[in-house]
Amino acid sequence: MTGVCGCCGALRPRYKRLVDNIFPEDPEDGLVKSNMEKLTFYALSAPEKLDRIGAYLSERLSRDVARHRYGYVCIAMEALDQLLMACHCQSINLFVESFLKMVRKLLESDKPSLQILGTNSFVKFANIEEDTPSYHRSYDFFVSRFSEMCHSGYEDPDIRTKIRMAGIKGLQGVVRKTVNDELQANIWDPQHMDKIVPSLLFNLQSGERTESRSPSPLQATEKEKESPVELTERCFRELLGRAAYGNIKNAVTPVLMHLDNHRLWEGKTFAVRCFKIIMYSIQSQHSHLVIQQLLGHLDANSKNSATVRAGIVEVLLEAAAIAASGSVGPTVLEVFNTLLRHLRLSVDYELTGSYDGSTNIGTKIIKAHEERQLQEAVIRTIGSFANTLPTYQRSEVMLFIMGKIPVPGVHLTLPCTESGPEGTRMIQVMLLKSLVQVTAGFQTTNMLTALPSSFLEPLLSFSLTEDPAIRLLVLQILLSLIDRHDNRPKFSNISSISDISVLKLKVDKCSRQDNLFMKKHSQQLYRHIYLGCKEESSGRQHYEMLFALLGLLSVELANEEVVVDLIRLALALQDLALSTDEGLPVYNRCAVHALAAAYLNLICQLTTVPAFCQHIHEVIEVRQKERPHLLPEDVFIDNPKLPSSLEKVEGDVLFLQSKITEVLGGSGYNTERLATPYVPQYTDEDRLSKRKSIGETISLQVEVESRNSPEKEERTPAEEITFETLKNAIVDSVGMEEQERERRRQVVEKFQKAPFEEIAAHCGARATMLQSKLNQIFEITIRPPPSPSGTISSGYGQSQSRSVPIYEMKFPDLCVY
Repeated sequence: MTGVCGCCGALRPRYKRLVDNIFPEDPEDGLVKSNMEKLTFYALSAPEKLDRIGAYLSERLSRDVARHRYGYVCIAMEALDQLLMACHCQSINLFVESFLKMVRKLLESDKPSLQILGTNSFVKFANIEEDTPSYHRSYDFFVSRFSEMCHSGYEDPDIRTKIRMAGIKGLQGVVRKTVNDELQANIWDPQHMDKIVPSLLFNLQSGERTESRSPSPLQATEKEKESPVELTERCFRELLGRAAYGNIKNAVTPVLMHLDNHRLWEGKTFAVRCFKIIMYSIQSQHSHLVIQQLLGHLDANSKNSATVRAGIVEVLLEAAAIAASGSVGPTVLEVFNTLLRHLRLSVDYELTGSYDGSTNIGTKIIKAHEERQLQEAVIRTIGSFANTLPTYQRSEVMLFIMGKIPVPGVHLTLPCTESGPEGTRMIQVMLLKSLVQVTAGFQTTNMLTALPSSFLEPLLSFSLTEDPAIRLLVLQILLSLIDRHDNRPKFSNISSISDISVLKLKVDKCSRQDNLFMKKHSQQLYRHIYLGCKEESSGRQHYEMLFALLGLLSVELANEEVVVDLIRLALALQDLALSTDEGLPVYNRCAVHALAAAYLNLICQLTTVPAFCQHIHEVIEVRQKERPHLLPEDVFIDNPKLPSSLEKVEGDVLFLQSKITEVLGGSGYNTERLATPYVPQYTDEDRLSKRKSIGETISLQVEVESRNSPEKEERTPAEEITFETLKNAIVDSVGMEEQERERRRQVVEKFQKAPFEEIAAHCGARATMLQSKLNQIFEITIRPPPSPSGTISSGYGQSQSRSVPIYEMKFPDLCVY
């Protein structure tokens, strides 16, 4: 019987005998290396037998798995791996099919060790670059199985970690094997990405929880290095780094869905970490695609809780900072439009208390403080996006935001709020805060382009509102735009220091563009500074901002003419503080005095005219002794000690316009202009728009004089144009139009229906009447020349001129010679 078996064994194919010989009697001895070398040589010499070798190995492995002979299973997989690494012939595709069939068999096993063994073999196979393409290979099972392993819930934590790591490595192998092979199934399809990406995020998230429970960083051992977190992050980065333009959406959408399903936006930390990995991993030219997806997701969650929207906005903020110039992409204004729309929605939600404008019981409860946190996050995000833009695009964004600010009586580009005047005011404040963020750090060499009339005029109109918060924001915007040499922090405190060289101000020569800008807009700026000081609701911050604005104008944009006007403005502010007609409180009057003193102290040292400096310093010294409450050091403090009233502020404590004119005239300044007191120009600019205000329109008086009787001393009284007269004029004009239309209809109807004789008689009568009118006109206009001989009396008792020949005229003797 033994001989028969030996005889049958000798008749078996050679490749089977070679395969059988690599297995030892005891599986613990491992692979028989000498016989493995023979099998490898045979496979290389007869590549047509490779597929049969693979099929036979697969058959043996399946039998060993079924019989739980796991030692022989490991030997078979080792042999497969070595054959796979050694052979690269054209017939390897059939061998690979057998190999993948065996890997699949191992992954389907319940034994963690076999799952890990199969995964390791697959990873080795994934790193092999095949010479021949495969048209029929499918990796769907491997994607599903490896994703399942990433979510393993095995009881033993160590084994669970190994299984999860094997799953991550397997997914990494699938990506490497398929991502660049156009003949393979597209790994970027949503059906695959919806499995791969959530599996990686799950391990990232669980890794965060594990790290948060770790007692101390001193326990960082080799075991910690084997945790799935770093491996997951590396795999995720590799996946994103291989994503082409058309695949970004499919890769990012599962991330958004995972964060939604697990409510991870509210914590912000994990969401920010995920998108930091995304933004750093993808190609920089694709950054704007991620931003657009985040904006679209923000729109989709517009009625979700404020914490969720705030989390998305925080992620946008971080993503924009990472992506830099490529973050906004081609649709610049659309990005800002979306953010501004959500800012308006948040204001509406906060004031109405619901997401649909109603107060039904079923609506969600809105927490005002969460909405305010969202609004602040949106404003910061707007600033972050703006910082990535070049100067010309940032100017466009400034104009765009300015056009969104609601102005009473002016057409709004944003829809009207449902929350009434308070909502309008809040939106004004929020959009101006957005402008503060956009203009922060804005640098330009041409002020005409940085502050065009279409931006400056509506901005300055807001500086005259009664709301102190809005005026403060406008001043911050102006300071950011005018400050081009970082001089703003040096004017943060109002003081009357004797030597301004300690401030280390950066002063450049005023360019031609700056001169043109000041020639065009200087009077507007002076007027709004003056009127800003005149507001009763102005506080310490307002005066500090106004001083900084005066200082920056002197340093950044001042030529000789501007210096003269600024000195006149400071003296006008002193006169304003002295006046009791304006009804300013004592604090405001003292603050204006202190502001004028601090600015004159600054400008006199910038002009470097010794006599001017001497006069200013003398007045400041007198004030320090007699009236300290007129100096900034005693006014702009937390608890200023002020008198109950300001009386008899005169003499040496005042800056004298005549004295300043005299000393500056000797240095070549325009004395005539210096001697002229500054009076703010009240232009046609409305308080809140570029049109004339209704109040100014009502106050217009139109005088109608009778020019036909110059001897008449009495004039008709001025006709007052009021709202009622304008209304009546419009109504009357509408009525007259209706009457004219009716008259024309009757004339057309008459000519259509009346008989010919009646029409002829009518036309003849009109012709006769026309002729008589012409005769009257000719009689009046065409007269004979007047006669010196006098007039003759007509039969009607009226004087009538008669023509006398020249030889019959009687001339005085003095006229004849």
